[in-house]
Amino acid sequence: MSDPAQVLIDHQPSKEFFVGIDSDGCIFDSMEIKHKECFAPMFIKHWNLQAVSKYAREVWEFVNLYSKSRGCNRFPALISAIKFLGERPETQARNVSMPDLSVLEDWIARESKLGNATLDAEVAGGNEGLAPVKTWSDAVNASVKDIVHGVPPFPMVRETLEKINQTADAMCISQTPVDALEREWKEHDIRDLVSIIAGQERGTKVQHIEMAAKGKYPSEKILMIGDAPGDRKAAKANGALFYPINPGSEEACWQRLLDEALDRFFSGQYAGDYERELEDAFEACLPESPPWN
Repeated sequence: MSDPAQVLIDHQPSKEFFVGIDSDGCIFDSMEIKHKECFAPMFIKHWNLQAVSKYAREVWEFVNLYSKSRGCNRFPALISAIKFLGERPETQARNVSMPDLSVLEDWIARESKLGNATLDAEVAGGNEGLAPVKTWSDAVNASVKDIVHGVPPFPMVRETLEKINQTADAMCISQTPVDALEREWKEHDIRDLVSIIAGQERGTKVQHIEMAAKGKYPSEKILMIGDAPGDRKAAKANGALFYPINPGSEEACWQRLLDEALDRFFSGQYAGDYERELEDAFEACLPESPPWN
């Protein structure tokens, strides 16, 4: 099997600047519908959480939408959600036992590309303990394919991508499966505005930027645009700059990127106080500890 990440390693600059852009919750207002209508119901169904469905949903949404772990890969998210749910007094009072996910923890510890393809290969290779995780993940994908359509990019996304393309190489950097990303970007006719779509099969977001951009562009000419702390972490791990799309004020953030922030980035006036101010506002958007504690 050829390495899906090779396309990132092979990428060569055609412009002076590089911009990486997250997809769910950043380009598309799709985080709410995906997690509330697809992930949470499959979380309850496949892990037998019907007796605590209200709390299971609340936990899933906290981990994936309303906290510092927003936008993380689905497999670590599953472990976090089960841990939070098991600790809740409501769960304990109902004597609902949590699934043992130690097999999943072991796999996460040794697998760098946490995606359906590597999971499928692991199960096919005889790791039966991961079969329920695969069943759940496949059900999520089928649900997303069935339900998530017609969710357009946020206002000003197209205009901003067009502006980025004049001066920078643009790439989608996400933890969504590549086929879902390709489908969504094509559906809204913006696929041509990024050179490569990097999803979960091509590694983590940190690895995406490292393979595609680090050492190929000066670090002050690499910008990551995202709506989750993982996007910021991916930028900082590679010495790059970060522009936040704040959950709840996405439209205003895209407008500011188009009108002001991109010009600052391209003219070398982005790093420092300006970036810090944006990051502080972003930091304040997402809590660390859950509201039920």
